[in-house]
Amino acid sequence: MTESTNIDNYKAASLALRDKNLRQALYDEGSIIMKDVLVNLHGEQHKSRRMLETKVFRRDFFKYYESEVFPQTLRETLNPFVEAGKMDLVDFGYRVMVNLTADFTGIDRQEKSPEETAELMRLLRIFGKTATLAHATGDKDAVKEEAFEALERFDQRFVQPSITRRFDLLGKWERGEISEDAVPRDILAVLLRNEDGIDMPRDVLTREMAFFALAGAHTSIHTLTHAVHELFGWLESRPEDKQFVLEEPRFIQKCVLESIRLHPSSPIAARRTLCPMDIESKHIEKDSKVIIDLQSANRSKTIFGEDADTFNPNRSLPKGQSRYGLSFGQGMHACLGLNLAAGVLPPEGKSVDHMGTVALIVQSLFKTGITPDPNQTPEKDKTTARDLWGYYPIIFR
Repeated sequence: MTESTNIDNYKAASLALRDKNLRQALYDEGSIIMKDVLVNLHGEQHKSRRMLETKVFRRDFFKYYESEVFPQTLRETLNPFVEAGKMDLVDFGYRVMVNLTADFTGIDRQEKSPEETAELMRLLRIFGKTATLAHATGDKDAVKEEAFEALERFDQRFVQPSITRRFDLLGKWERGEISEDAVPRDILAVLLRNEDGIDMPRDVLTREMAFFALAGAHTSIHTLTHAVHELFGWLESRPEDKQFVLEEPRFIQKCVLESIRLHPSSPIAARRTLCPMDIESKHIEKDSKVIIDLQSANRSKTIFGEDADTFNPNRSLPKGQSRYGLSFGQGMHACLGLNLAAGVLPPEGKSVDHMGTVALIVQSLFKTGITPDPNQTPEKDKTTARDLWGYYPIIFR
């Protein structure tokens, strides 16, 4: 077996992420969920599908969703926990993000019942474990078996009814019975409207829905938990900054982006060479594996300063340098949902008009008076080698 090439230098990692001679390889073990989904495609096939799906990820839609739709969802999800006086932040994250991801993916929730929400949460947790199977620490065969059953359940209960409803609406629109505005603006609708021009059998469509649902929920949940954890530590030593957390959207955005830099949802990216090539003065053959160490690259002291290993939302950066480092990827596989999760950070002195859903949640939580539960200890997720929280108890004061 060919030994993999590891990259942890920031500039070299950036170049590798954008190199078209390197194909995605991070999710090869998780093919049950990830086979032929957008993030695993390459070349023209990837380009054509991404162009279609990018129609959903427009900044104006994100701003509308953030200001008009999401606040109500957030209130409805958060209020029962506030009344109870405590919650597990990881569990809450799944509950609030499942609605968001269902909306832009195109997964209808016909019942809108607690049982239905719990079922979708259960399936997304399984999909998350399966997609990142390379980092699993337990029985991988058991995860695969569970994933087969979950994907079939997801297709029957959520995907097929969603397809049926959209075909019905598309038919009515084509006959002039309804306006185009009555057709959902989501990924599933976009793919169905263009199915004659893309090669996507129904099993691939189901996996594409599962991928977008888990990508939107799974990554945002762990971004949320890490950001809250880092802010707890920051405010413990700088209590005077509490007013910025409560009143300054730009400060919250910087906190979330700094946390994303330190804790990328995937600590590495993996690629395979499509031809012989040289990487960092090393010649490697075709079909060799390349590991891009995002977590190490994001802590480059040359780029982020001598305190690059620590949380500092006020750090100074070189001109043009993103605060989140390489965590959202670059090149053809750059994250489509970046603006949805992280918003758009305006220049210093300018007001924020697109905060991002994670920053909105973080600020809302601190406004309710959250603090770590003194009687329970947070725990990391022991089922994966990734830096993820499995349980994070908080209370409301």
